[in-house]
Amino acid sequence: MTRVIHTGDTHIGYQQYNSPERRRDFLEAFRSVVEDAVTDDVDAVIHAGDLFHDRRPGLVDLQGTVEVLRTLSDADIPFLAVVGNHESKRDAQWLDLFADLGLATRLGAEPVVVDDTAFYGLDFVPRSRRDDLTYDFDALPAEAAHASLVSHGLFEPFAHADWDTETVLAESTVDFDAVLLGDNHKPDTAEVLDTWVTYCGSTERASASERADRGYNFVDFADDGTVGISRRGLPSTREFVFVDVELAADEGIDRVQERVRQHDLVDAVVIVTVEGEGRPIAPAAIEELAIDRGALVARVNDRRDLPDEDEDVSVSFANPDDAVRERVREMGLSDAALEIDETVRSGDLADSNVRDSVERRVRDLLEDDDSAFEPAPERRPDDEDVTTVADHLTDGAESAPESTDDAPAEGAASDSADAVADAGDGDGAAGTDDPDETADADTASLGDFA
Repeated sequence: MTRVIHTGDTHIGYQQYNSPERRRDFLEAFRSVVEDAVTDDVDAVIHAGDLFHDRRPGLVDLQGTVEVLRTLSDADIPFLAVVGNHESKRDAQWLDLFADLGLATRLGAEPVVVDDTAFYGLDFVPRSRRDDLTYDFDALPAEAAHASLVSHGLFEPFAHADWDTETVLAESTVDFDAVLLGDNHKPDTAEVLDTWVTYCGSTERASASERADRGYNFVDFADDGTVGISRRGLPSTREFVFVDVELAADEGIDRVQERVRQHDLVDAVVIVTVEGEGRPIAPAAIEELAIDRGALVARVNDRRDLPDEDEDVSVSFANPDDAVRERVREMGLSDAALEIDETVRSGDLADSNVRDSVERRVRDLLEDDDSAFEPAPERRPDDEDVTTVADHLTDGAESAPESTDDAPAEGAASDSADAVADAGDGDGAAGTDDPDETADADTASLGDFA
C-alpha cells in the first residue's frame, strides 16, 4: 500500500491583514503538515499548487520553505508538487529551484513512481489555453499498480468550477485512480467517471469565508486496487473568532460590543459580522475593543443596507482624465515614454501584470530603436500629437492589450460577501492572475506547461 499526504494552497508569504504574524502563520501551517508527515512516516507529500502566495516570494519565505523541505528530505520522504496560479512565473518556477536543490520533484507528463503508485502532474493552465490542451501522459510503468493525477484549478463538480473534469479523464492517455487537486480552499471529494477526485483545502484561512478548520488529506492506494481518502485537521493554526450579531431595530453598537466581550480574543483574528436592523455602528470602535482585549487582528463586516441619514450634499469634482492629460502634456514625454504611460494607466491591465508588461514593452522598444528613450522633442502642452491614455479613453480608442484576471482563489475559496472583512489585506487571498495568456503556438500539449 502507498500512503501519501495530499496538501496544497499553503500560500506561504501571504501577509494577511498586513500582519507579519499572519505571514509567519502560513509558513508554520506548512511546517505542521511536514512534521505530521515525518511522524506518520508517509511515503510522500503531494502538494497540489500555490505553495507560495506570490510569484515573487520574499527571501525569508524562501529560506523558511527550504528549511521545511529539508526536514522531509532528511526523513527520505519525497515532496512532489505542481505549480499553482498564484506562484506561476513565465519562465523557470521556484519549484524548479527546489528540484535543483534535491528538495522537490516537479510533476508532469512523465510519471514519478512511489512504491506501487505513479504520480503525474498538470500545472495550472489559464482558461484561454485549455481548449488546445491535449492530455498526453507517458504510459503507466509496469511496476505501478495505481496512477494519480495532481493538478491545480477549479474542477467540476465542485464550487466555482471552470474546468471539465470528465474531459480531462476521458481524453487522458492514462487511466487515473485518483485526481488530487488544489485551488479550491474548501476540502471536498467526489467520484467522476469511476475516479476519485478530491480537494485537500488550504492549510491556513486565507479569507474570512473559510470558517471550517484547516487541514489536509491522507490518500491510501491499497493493494486490492481501492483508494481511500481521509482528512486530518491542523489544530495548531491561528484561531479565528467569528462574532455574528443580529441587531434588532432598537439595538446598536452597545449590543455588538457586548457580544465581542463574550469571547476570548487573545492572539486571535476576530471577524465581527453585523446583520439585521438596528442603528448605524462605528466599526473602528468595535475593532479597538477587540484589540484592547488581546486580539491580533480585528475586522468588522457590516452587511446591512442602512439608509443614509445625512442631508443630501451637492459635490462636484474636476475630471481626473483632464488633469492627467494636461500634466502629461506639460511633461513633454517621448513617444516611447507615452506608450509606457498608457500601459501603466490602462484599466484593462491587471495591477499584478503591469510590471511584466512594462518590462516587455521597454525591451521591445529598445530592440526596435536604441534611441527610443532619448529626450523628447520640443512640444507645446496643447500640441495635438501629444496623446495620453486619457485621450484614448475619451476618444473610445482601443486600450492596452487584453489581460486575463481570474477570480480568487480565493477564487476558489472566498465569497464576495466576506470581502469587506478582508479589506485590510491589500490582496485577495487567493486571487489569480494569468500573466502567461500569450501563447505562441496554435496548439498546446501537456509538455508546454511542464
